[in-house]
Amino acid sequence: MHVWKERDSVRLAHRLGTVILIAAVLAAVVAFGMRMQKTASLGGSAQVLAAKPDSYLGVYVPGVPASDAGLAAFGSKTGTRPNVAVYYSGWLEPFQSTFGTELSARGAVPLVQIDPTGTELAAITHGRYNKYLASYAQAVRGFGRPVIISFGHEMNGDWYSWGNGKTSARDFVAAWRHIVKVFRSWGAYNVTWLWTINSLAGGPGQAAEPQAWWPGASYVTWVGIDGYYYYPAESFTTLFGTTISAIRRFTSDPVLITETGISPTAGKAARLPELFAGARSAGVLGLVYFDARGYRDWRLDQDANA
Repeated sequence: MHVWKERDSVRLAHRLGTVILIAAVLAAVVAFGMRMQKTASLGGSAQVLAAKPDSYLGVYVPGVPASDAGLAAFGSKTGTRPNVAVYYSGWLEPFQSTFGTELSARGAVPLVQIDPTGTELAAITHGRYNKYLASYAQAVRGFGRPVIISFGHEMNGDWYSWGNGKTSARDFVAAWRHIVKVFRSWGAYNVTWLWTINSLAGGPGQAAEPQAWWPGASYVTWVGIDGYYYYPAESFTTLFGTTISAIRRFTSDPVLITETGISPTAGKAARLPELFAGARSAGVLGLVYFDARGYRDWRLDQDANA
């Protein structure tokens, strides 16, 4: 019994230590995500977000956009105030302006990942969904504050219906350009267009070289990269370095780490400081932490030995 109590106390201490370390690390890097500058107006209604390194600390939490309670809980848990919040939007879903307003009150910007699940991309290009796109663009324009929009994220992977092997890069590029043109035709210039790929280091499937999927500089504002720490040996360099190098062969657009997380087996307490240090060293805009269960339990307060 004495041995069990001793082990239990060690486990409890480790759990508390991990949570405290996570909070301390995130509090120490709060400047990473708190240097978002005020938007600047261009040509009257156009708005742009700051594009300097270390400007954004973002998060995805379950329950959004129906509720922002998870964001408050994340802030309390970590001692931070993220200035980007992600939500995933199915095709034909409207823009969640109420959630956007709630985020604005927190000093945060919505990052919408629009996923065209089961949708024929050529139909988008040919105008079949123009009414939907026009409605969305008008809602975003009416919102009147910056919005980050990504369409068909991780398209260079083979696990989504709009991805590599499921649709052609040519059709994806054409659909992307059409969407941007519709938004611009309706005056939705408060959109930061985020082209999001998967890390070449891997994922739930295979990720291809991304250049074929590139819509062109005039249709993209930022580049996003998704990548997760599955194993202890992984580092920011091994996870994102090769992908950033590949991107730099065809664009100099700012890079945002749009989804990342650390699995329990990778060791959150050890990897978390390395993640932030690597992001700073790489000069990226910032990062978005996926604080939820997925293929692994990415939540910050869950650790392998807890």
